[in-house]
Formats: sequence, structure tokens, C-alpha cells
Amino acid sequence: NGRSPPSLKFYPSTCGRTRMKITVLGPGAWGTTLAKIAHEPGHAVTLWGKPERLATIADRKENTKHLPGIALPDEWKLEADYTKAINNAETVILAVPSNSFRTISKGLSNFTGIAVSVTKGIEHETGLTMGAILHELAPGSTVAALSGPSLAAEVARGIPTALVCASINETSAAAIRDCFHRPTLRVYTSSDVLGVELGGALKNVVAIAAGVCDGLELGDNAKAALITRGLTEIRRFGLAAGAQPDTFNGLSCMGDLTVTCFSKQSRNRTLGERIAKGEVLDKVLASATAEGHPTAKSAHALARRLKVVTPIIDEVYAMLYEGKDVRKTVTDLMTRDPKVEI
Repeated sequence: NGRSPPSLKFYPSTCGRTRMKITVLGPGAWGTTLAKIAHEPGHAVTLWGKPERLATIADRKENTKHLPGIALPDEWKLEADYTKAINNAETVILAVPSNSFRTISKGLSNFTGIAVSVTKGIEHETGLTMGAILHELAPGSTVAALSGPSLAAEVARGIPTALVCASINETSAAAIRDCFHRPTLRVYTSSDVLGVELGGALKNVVAIAAGVCDGLELGDNAKAALITRGLTEIRRFGLAAGAQPDTFNGLSCMGDLTVTCFSKQSRNRTLGERIAKGEVLDKVLASATAEGHPTAKSAHALARRLKVVTPIIDEVYAMLYEGKDVRKTVTDLMTRDPKVEI
């Protein structure tokens, strides 16, 4: 029925810590889930989004589009007015698509609390991560990124999950950790915001390639090799951008890469599988948001600027934006010159 077992519904009252005023921007699957989780220990939660979507949530007490069957609270605030939604908020969580992230972030120019990005992407025009956009547009805020292997429906149902919250401000990272940490959701902290964000963004591109493996029925060996080399490629990219190497062995990269490449719930993996089976890309994109699609374009451009070798990203980009045949992408990856494994 979508409800958590009774044994998983006990949440300590924020472990004795101060309750926060939290606004979540974006009533999609992940935004709704985070709002639900934050509300459970007693934080004052406001969920912002389009009026018609909020009206459905208010009427049915569930997000029928993204989280069907999962009961949502009555006591939180649903607010369609952006200014009212962020007014007096101490923490704002942005759970909006990357292509609208900059536009929505502009309203935080005077915000002085903690601004948390949970959006995984890279802006094409600038090469900036979502956290870097917040640094630019919300200069008075403390920026954090919350990421990791987190299929929204599983988190909302109380299935054990682990995440990482990154911020250069240790106190702010700990505050967000404590907001969400509970018996079914373990949250770690990190100071490497860039590494956490790049791992979360780039793994979506590799997941599209993993979906191609599934769609072409290439088998487990091919998929294992792709994921392993994909992790190496992401780390190489991240180091060139200035991130810390160990970050990519953690939840925000290796953990998220694993679940996104294997899960049937992964929209990026599914995108790759569907186009490998012959579906038209525009049709696939019309049915679901897959952040790996715009990220492939952004990552391909940024890799050129950083002068880093990214064969998997390059082939996914060619497949999505240049119409390259999916089987040819596999052949070209497999026939690259032999080299030492690094």
C-alpha cells in the first residue's frame, strides 16, 4: 500500500535540535519526498510548486503523478506564491530541473540561510554546477548539496538509504544532516561540494550508456566494464575540475552510479534502453525528465575546456545530439587503442 512498516515510522524529535523552517522548491518525486521526510520530526515545511500540482496534493494527500500510494501529511504548507514560500525560511531546498535552476534561483538574491541543491546537472553555457549557480545568485546564503543513491519512492517508503550532504561550512552541512538523519536514512557530511555535484551529474550520462547495454542485450560483462570505466572517467573529469579524488569512491558518485545504472526505476538508464531498442529520442524525452540528456551536452563541452579525455561521455553525446547509431558507439568504444588501466 506504499506505507512504511510501523517499526520504521519512529523518528526521534530532531534529536533535541532546533526545529527549522524549511522550504522545498519543486513538488516532483524527490522534492515531495524530502519535504515529507523533513516534516516527520516536526520541522515547519513549505512545499512550493505550480498551483495545479499543489492542489492535487492537497486534495488527495498524495503526489499521484510521482509518488502514487504514498500518504503525505496534512500539516505542512503548500504555497504556489514563490515570495511567500521563501519568506522567513531558514533553509531552502531546490529540487527543480537543471534547465530551470538558474531562473528559480534568482529569487534567492537576498536569502541568507542555507540553500541546498538536490538537482544533478551542469549548466551548458557556463559549465557551472547547481551549487556554483547558487553561489553566484544567492551570495548571502550558505550553499550545500545533498546527493547519493536515492530513488525517491524507496526513501519515501522508509526503505534504508544513505546520502551525503556537502558544504564548505561544516555547521551547515551538519544541520542538513541532522534534519534528515533517522533510522532509515543515514546522512554523511563532506566539504567537497564540487566533487559531490560532479559525481551526481556525470553518473547520469554513464547510466544512459548502461541503458544502451540493456537495450542491446550486451550482457553483464559489458555493463560491469562500462560502469567501472565510467567511474574512472568521472574521477578523471572531477580531478581536472578541482574536486577531491576520494569523493568519487563515495555515495555521491560510486553509490549513485551503481543504483542509476542498474535500477528499473532509473529514468536515465531507461532512456538509454529505449533508444537502443529503436524508440525516437524526442518521444522518450517527452514521457519523462532524464537529467543525463542535458548533462551529456554540458559535460561534453566542459570536458573540451578542461582538456580531459572522456570517451564514454563523448559517445553518449554523439548518440543523443549527433544521431550516431547506438551500435556504432559500442564498436567505437571497444576498438579504441589498447592502453594501461588507470
